[in-house]
Amino acid sequence: MASTADAGEHVVGSGVREEDQQSPKTLVDWALQILSTADPDEKARLGDLAASLWLRGEIPLPYDPSRPSPPPPDRPARSAGVRLLPPSRMPKLGKGGSAQSRVAMLHSLAHTESWAVDLSWDIVARFGAPMRMPREFFDDFARVAQDEGRHYTVLSARLRELGSHYGALPAHDGLWDSATRTAHCLLARLAVEHCVHEARGLDVLPTTISRFRAGGDEQTAKLLEDIIYPEEVTHCAAGVRWFRYLCLRSCSDDRTSYSVQETEQTIVSADDKMVQQAKDELTSKIAQDVNGRDEMAQQVEVGLAKCKLGDSIDEDEAAVIETFHRIVREYFRGPLKPPFNTEARKAAGFEPGWYEPLAVKEINVEGETLE
Repeated sequence: MASTADAGEHVVGSGVREEDQQSPKTLVDWALQILSTADPDEKARLGDLAASLWLRGEIPLPYDPSRPSPPPPDRPARSAGVRLLPPSRMPKLGKGGSAQSRVAMLHSLAHTESWAVDLSWDIVARFGAPMRMPREFFDDFARVAQDEGRHYTVLSARLRELGSHYGALPAHDGLWDSATRTAHCLLARLAVEHCVHEARGLDVLPTTISRFRAGGDEQTAKLLEDIIYPEEVTHCAAGVRWFRYLCLRSCSDDRTSYSVQETEQTIVSADDKMVQQAKDELTSKIAQDVNGRDEMAQQVEVGLAKCKLGDSIDEDEAAVIETFHRIVREYFRGPLKPPFNTEARKAAGFEPGWYEPLAVKEINVEGETLE
């Protein structure tokens, strides 16, 4: 495994002046460096290194409470070797009946996983500090980012085994388009990217696996079935878990209803005394999150334990689902597309009450919205 010094040397070699390069100290620092790395293989390698260091406790803090972190880029650095097209101009992938079709499917999967690496580190860098998220939030998305990087790496390697490579075919950036629309709101980012899109991946993966198997590519089918599919369930679960967490936390802490822009604007517009008070409060809160679960977090865990979807849905859970419906309708274009992989979604804690009502198109009748 590469050292921290190795990671810094690569970035210097890719065009960043040595005097401007600082070794990352916090997980957010690492996330920003990964987002600024264009090469997809190096992006995945750095992500694996950062997640491993964090989960072993070798990165002490998620972010530095004494200084604001630089904002993440509006768009992560990406390799110029991948030709991008609008989604409407993308060639059809086919159904895996030919070797060419299977390579196209594999290339599309590798592209999606590469973007998933950026999405996972972006949520850490963009929302973790402003929204005062607990340490477990950083744990979850470091693991997700590490998984996504591994998925990209094995898919890219499989492409090379089949005589192709990542970048040999065009791709589109629809995932980042929706990330841009949700860049100001953690609830929206969790709902759209880490619930809706992750769950959609669970819906289509069994069919994708079957197509590779039917085409005689058992090696790729097993790779998807044994490595990627079960880990994607945990990624959807992370989105559901933290969406629910924010909704429940908002009952006792209305700061979670703020967007990131609103939080920053509140601090900027305050006078010097209030700014200092806000900083002192933030520092204290971060220290509580880093050193252990505070009273609020314990209350949230109790709430999470009670939130089970079944024959009777308690009021808190009903409110969470209602919020999910509202957020998805606002930030996701169009209805959700069945058929749904209900078994995998259930394993992720994503019950039908969350998504089935969103599969029905809304119809406006004389000023009223009907479903």
